[in-house]
Order: sequence, then structure tokens, then C-alpha cells
Amino acid sequence: MGWGVLCGVLAGAFWGTVFIAPKWLAAFSPWELAFGRYLAYAAVAGLTLLPTWRGTWRKVDAGDLRAMLRQGAAGNVVYYVLLGYGVQLAGVTLTSLIIGVLPLSVTLMGRRDHGAVPLATLKWPLLVVAAGIACINADLFLHQGDAGAASIGARLLGVLCAAGALACWTWYAVDNSRYLKRVPKFSNREWSALYGLSSGVLVLLAGGLWALAGGRPAPASEVRDPAVFWAVCLFLAVGASLVGNQLWNIACRRVPVTLSGQLIVFETLFALAYGFVLAGAMPRPLEWAAMALLAVGVAWTVRLHAVDEPAH
Repeated sequence: MGWGVLCGVLAGAFWGTVFIAPKWLAAFSPWELAFGRYLAYAAVAGLTLLPTWRGTWRKVDAGDLRAMLRQGAAGNVVYYVLLGYGVQLAGVTLTSLIIGVLPLSVTLMGRRDHGAVPLATLKWPLLVVAAGIACINADLFLHQGDAGAASIGARLLGVLCAAGALACWTWYAVDNSRYLKRVPKFSNREWSALYGLSSGVLVLLAGGLWALAGGRPAPASEVRDPAVFWAVCLFLAVGASLVGNQLWNIACRRVPVTLSGQLIVFETLFALAYGFVLAGAMPRPLEWAAMALLAVGVAWTVRLHAVDEPAH
């Protein structure tokens, strides 16, 4: 389980880069970002799978294909597009408030899984994590840097998009964890690569539908540099998608869902750390408090699972 926790922490380190990438690519729409990121992911995944393609593909059945497609849609394409629109329409503050509930929503959804510690046992560390999430969002409200949405209607639509992104990733995290424990025939590398290929197929279909529906690139308010765009997409494909997902697959196979839900907080912690480095600023008091509470809450949860492990 210790190895699984370490892999979950490292996955959060890679995933945290996803939140700073849009700052580098502010001239591109959420659809373009999703298209570039997951097309690059599919290409890289295909290359890594090429040497063992025949042996891997022989193991794939109809159930695996359904799992790849539903998880690729919920955990990658739909989630990332909804997250992007949530930020654009409702601002970072409200979107972060909603997405920040992920550790709690995943834990609650996976509370009946095998190896899960009863919620009554986890109530105090969960409250500590909730307090940390509250501190992050209180700080965002007190130091609001967003211009905000142009209208109440647009803001409400952004909130709905963020809530949809939360629902997508909560469902994906639980479904992926359950599937990997139930179907051990794929290595973590194989499943990450197959998941990437399915995401590439889905984003091509989604991009085609977007274009047919009249979708257009974002207004050129900033310089649109194709070289920078594809460099960032490739970076996300290798780090956040291929390596990050493979590390998360290892974690999902080694820890209960009630613990993996808490490990998601490291994505937030690393995203905050990267933001501080880029801004050249130190955390504010509430941000220090949030990071400390999240770290204590997760460490407490790990300890409770380690104590409970022999009983399972």
C-alpha cells in the first residue's frame, strides 16, 4: 500500500501541470486544448504500445473496449472540455470551489468497495481535508483576481460545466479503480496506453462534431503560436496523461477507493506549488493553512487504512 500511496502522490505531481498549461495557451479554446492534448496522448501511447501491440490487442475483449471508451470520455475528453468552459464562464474561483470537492466525492462514492474503511472511522480526517479545501476557496474569494463572467446566465452555465466536470472525474476515478482490480490481465503501462488511444479516437469524433456544429477557434486576442501549442500538448501527453495515468493505475490497484479519493488532493497541492513558482510569490496564510490541513488529513487517512489493512 505504501508503494501505491507514493504512486498516487507522483501522479498528482504530473496532473498539477494541467492547471498551469491554459495560462501558456490562453489564446486557444477549451475544445482546441482538449483536441491537441489527447491527440498527442494517443500518438505517444501508440508509439509506446507498438513493440507489444499484437500481444496486448489479443487480450482486449468487448468489455475492455467499453471500459476504455467510457473512461476516456468521462475522465479525459468531456472532463477537460467542461473544466475549460467552467473557468472561462464562471472564473477560476467558482470552478476551483466545485472541483475541490473531488477528494470527498470520490471517497463517498467508493465507500462500499472492498477494503474501504468505514466512513465513521474516516470522519475526522475527512473533516480535516474538508477544512483544507474550505481554506483554499476562502482564500480565492478573499483575493479574487478574475474579471468574472459577463452575465449571470453565463456564470450559471459555467457553474453547471464545473459541476459536470466534477461528476465526470468522480465517476471515472471510481470506475477505473474498480475495473483495474477486477481485470488484472493488463499491465499498468498497457492500460494507460490503450486508454490514451481510446481518448484520441473520442477527441477526433468530438472535434468533428464541434466543427460541424459551427465551432470556431478562440478569438485571437493573444498570439496563437502553433509551435508552443503542440509543445505544451506533447508535454501534457507524456507527463500528465501517459506517465501520470500509469502511476494512478498502480495506485488504484494497491489502495482502497476511500484512500485513492484522498490522494487526489496532491493534484491541488502541486498545482498550487507550481503556481507559486511561476508567480514568484509565497503562499498567503490561508494557503499555508490549506496545504497543512490537506497533508495532515491525507496522512491520517493513510494511517487509518494501514491499521485496518490486516482485517481485509
